[in-house]
Amino acid sequence: MCGGPDLVAWTIRSWHREKVEPTFVGENEAMQREQHPKLKQGNLSAGRQSEIAVSPDQITTGQRQLETFEQHRALLFSVAYRMLGTRADAEDMLQETFLRWQKASDVEVRDPRAFLVTVITRLCINQLQSARVKREQYFGQWLPEPLLTETAAPSGIDGSLSMAFLMLLERLTPVERAVFLLREVFDYGYAEVAGMLGQNEANCRQILRRAKQHVTKDRPRFDVSPQEQQKLLQQFLEAASHGDMQGLLALLSKDAVLYTDGGGKATAVPNPVYGAERVARFFFGAREKLMPRDVVRRVVEINGQPGIVVYHQGQVFGVLTMDVAEGHIRNIYIVRNPDKLQRLSGLPPAPC
Repeated sequence: MCGGPDLVAWTIRSWHREKVEPTFVGENEAMQREQHPKLKQGNLSAGRQSEIAVSPDQITTGQRQLETFEQHRALLFSVAYRMLGTRADAEDMLQETFLRWQKASDVEVRDPRAFLVTVITRLCINQLQSARVKREQYFGQWLPEPLLTETAAPSGIDGSLSMAFLMLLERLTPVERAVFLLREVFDYGYAEVAGMLGQNEANCRQILRRAKQHVTKDRPRFDVSPQEQQKLLQQFLEAASHGDMQGLLALLSKDAVLYTDGGGKATAVPNPVYGAERVARFFFGAREKLMPRDVVRRVVEINGQPGIVVYHQGQVFGVLTMDVAEGHIRNIYIVRNPDKLQRLSGLPPAPC
């Protein structure tokens, strides 16, 4: 990855605050029905319903809680996904946050948005502390779970969703990650961040300074437009599909790196592949040995950037995304772990 002294300020300010509440989070009706007292009644038999008495005040309070939670659902998911890197864990944190929201009294909650963000951030910190042990034992390279996102805004790519950025966040402690995201991505003030995490402002400033030091060295720099990146992706797809070794080498940066995640459940390279020639040889060999002949490819937007979804016999076979720097491909990320692919939906039906 490329770096430089101006990366933090340049890249952070290129993120667009209006995009931190993405539109790709759908309604979770099952969770709502399970947890909301009024909705849950719909699953009960007539005899069982007669045993349950719900006062009008309880229904009104429950409706208000559900409506308020839904107003902030996208923001909460955005925080949780960037904290944890997987949609499955983020959705678990959403459900746990909703349970705590139901139990909270009006006295406890003066600002619903701040309360909910505080709860889900602290839950994510606890989850990360246990997830670190699992990731250390993970078979091969761990990559974030890919997300199918809406078309990027005309002003550019949201770098805080990219695979490269999420991978850099793995260098941070859970508290560092929370402070960095709340302050630099979600634009909360130091006093707000301190209140959410039970810290003082001075500590939060020190934590943020350390976090920036950890991620500055290899910070991804998005110096190309989505259109330029998609053009390069198409060229890469064509060269890889035709086994064009020289074409691949011309597209790759000399210090290109390939990361693959199979989770021990799908074919993948357990360690990163370094160097343009080795990366090109991998794709040349994969075409002959690892890739089924009857695959179908789609070019879609994954984690805010152009990516490729590969299908085999109607099932998602893998997802590929990449970083571009100075007109060349710098990093390539391939996710093959089926556990991380099963939530992809709504993909374009026509092949590219």
